[in-house]
Amino acid sequence: MNPKMTIRAAALALACAAAWGAQAAADKGWRDVLDTPSARSALASRALLNGLARAGDRIVAVGQRGHIVYSDDAGKSWRQAEVPVSSDLVAVSFPSATDGWAVGHDGVVLHSKDGGQNWATQLDGRRLGQLMFDYYSKSAAALTDDPKRAALLVEEARRFQAQGAENPFLDVWFRDANNGYVVGAFGLVFRTADGGATWEPLQHAVENPKGQHLYAVRGIGSDVYIAGEQGLLLKLAQGDTAFRALELPYKGTLFGVTGSGQTVIAHGLRGTLLRSTDGGHQWQQVPTGLQVGLTASTRDSDGRLVIVSQAGHILASRDDGASFKPVPVAGALPAAAVTAAGQGTLIVAGPRGAQSLQLP
Repeated sequence: MNPKMTIRAAALALACAAAWGAQAAADKGWRDVLDTPSARSALASRALLNGLARAGDRIVAVGQRGHIVYSDDAGKSWRQAEVPVSSDLVAVSFPSATDGWAVGHDGVVLHSKDGGQNWATQLDGRRLGQLMFDYYSKSAAALTDDPKRAALLVEEARRFQAQGAENPFLDVWFRDANNGYVVGAFGLVFRTADGGATWEPLQHAVENPKGQHLYAVRGIGSDVYIAGEQGLLLKLAQGDTAFRALELPYKGTLFGVTGSGQTVIAHGLRGTLLRSTDGGHQWQQVPTGLQVGLTASTRDSDGRLVIVSQAGHILASRDDGASFKPVPVAGALPAAAVTAAGQGTLIVAGPRGAQSLQLP
């Protein structure tokens, strides 16, 4: 099964099931995962891990039941972090060696100030809906000239408020220790400009009228991109105030977006890889020879753009994404996340935990 779909697309069903199970267990002494620290486990680095990031030279991985592990020796050994929740975690971002953020089910946003060793909750689904409702009930009329749109923003916020901790965040990206974005199910987009001390909902500034699920957010050059289902790719251009939908020659799910400067690469289901060299105005489909989901991407220590698949494929490009070739690596596993660890080492994470691979 596609590990990215398992956590990101299927996160909605799992979150709903969890909410139902919580209600059923309420009379049996059940404790909310948002109030339950992640349990210690010697197998944490070998269980399902969904997100990876570099914190300086350290590698940090996040996964199921609130497990966060980190490695200071390029994946040879792992230590488990102190985490205040047991929610499944999906993605992690470190803009510096010390400050990092992780997101996941139950609308949780975690922050670390020590390179991933200890974490604190900044936001969760119990507060998310109330935050949205308070914001739009006061500000919707000033954010749009359309009274119907303003009313819809308030109604949508009321719906999230009623749902509680039901909707997951599916990705996070921070440009620096202050400015970052989190995205998730049913079009959730929040941003912060103060390191997560406060969060602002951005439903009013995103061209996503169907509320499609958003799976990835990344900064490329001076712009910010969000990728989602049904070929949705959004761009917040430098100086703009809204995420604008781009026209793509593909209408399937996109799992990730990467690039540099004006070159943008979006990847998703059925081996789909799209490339633009003009900031998203025109697109070309890049052949991959695969029919499986391309789940994650990174740049290795040699500057190659590397993309991994749900089935364990590794593709690399030396021409900024114009073409990709398979990289033969023995023992590669299905991947939900990937990051470079230096000196030709690649760290891959997925349903069987974290794996260190040496690229030729």
